Amino acid sequence: MDATRSEQQPATRSVKVRCCIVGGGPAGMMLGYLLGRAGIDVVVLEKHADFFRDFRGDTVHPSTLQVMDELGLIDGFLKLPHQRLQKMDGMFGGTPVRIADLARLDTKYPFIAFMPQWDFLNFLREQGQRFPSLKVMMSTEAVDLLRRGDTIAGVRANTPDGPIDIEADLTIACDGRHSTVRARAGLEVEEIGAPMDVLWFRAARKGDETENVFARVEPGKMMITFDRGDYWQCAYVIAKGQYETLKARGLQSLLDDVVRMAPILKSGITDVKSWDDVKLLTVAINRLKRWTRPGLLCIGDAAHAMSPVGGVGVNLAVQDAVATANLLSDKIRNGCPSEDELDAVRRRREFPVKMTQRMQMVVQNNIISGALRHGNEPLKVPLIVRLITALPWLQGIPARFIALGVRPEHVHSPVAKAS
Repeated sequence: MDATRSEQQPATRSVKVRCCIVGGGPAGMMLGYLLGRAGIDVVVLEKHADFFRDFRGDTVHPSTLQVMDELGLIDGFLKLPHQRLQKMDGMFGGTPVRIADLARLDTKYPFIAFMPQWDFLNFLREQGQRFPSLKVMMSTEAVDLLRRGDTIAGVRANTPDGPIDIEADLTIACDGRHSTVRARAGLEVEEIGAPMDVLWFRAARKGDETENVFARVEPGKMMITFDRGDYWQCAYVIAKGQYETLKARGLQSLLDDVVRMAPILKSGITDVKSWDDVKLLTVAINRLKRWTRPGLLCIGDAAHAMSPVGGVGVNLAVQDAVATANLLSDKIRNGCPSEDELDAVRRRREFPVKMTQRMQMVVQNNIISGALRHGNEPLKVPLIVRLITALPWLQGIPARFIALGVRPEHVHSPVAKAS
């Protein structure tokens, strides 16, 4: 009977590492790379078999490009397929506007690179393979925490070969806005709210199609289009909770609206054949009040979910990872940092997070929400947008906020000496 039970429920394997990172997104893979580079025994757990998933953040801003430069990775990184954006132009109620001009920034890489997130993550994984202390475990989903008294001592995970206990001096949650680790740790999330959700879809792009306008705002409607080479990535913004109402009107009604707002999509929109081709992204803005427990730290979306306004989510996650490595690498070598030492990451990163979320709320509440609530009356361009459009020197201000963010981080974490 014991043998039968053993066959049905394999014994849980166990491994021990210095640091276990849960989640192979931008925060997790960047932090894993940095800690592996420092010679720290680290494992990154990714629950999927690969990084290939649609509709993930793929805007790589100058702040992240600068980090890649500081790591000596920029040349190979920019050889990956990507598109570049410098000027952010839009149509507001039929009036042309310019929101930002990154060419005005005094930075080495004055553009946003649009790159599929899976290419970004695969690149970090491939580059990290030269660090013997870094291991990335795919198809490995953390399902619970290991505890030693009040201290988090690692995670229990499911793998294709059965369950595994990963004992770790330090566990770092990078598993996104629906973080399992955060929930198991009982950390309280402060919900800030957002007035909209987003429908994502693709439309085919012909080689000769060009379009400078990336944002369109009309009474009750808003849409953003990104040129991705052979297709247009489209974001159709709707008022919070209106998805079912929109869906009840029928897919063709949505597509007619899209083509009317952006005629350039007329031929390619035939790629959207059913609601299965449209992905609903529920927008949330929140942050943790406390980022730590003894033995545990949360960063990236696990610590703060960002609005898609400005496309800054990937870059905030990378900044968190860089700050974490800068502050904790030397301490992790000697075991688990104290909770006060772990909290240094929150103290460093909370101000940029709060300021970014506050600016996102200003845009959402004063521009997006107003436009979505608007009836059929003509839209007036907000004064601040009129000023930025009329005075080119002002276009560098939103450009800096979007491209570099508040308090950009630079790589100061150590590099392991070659053996």
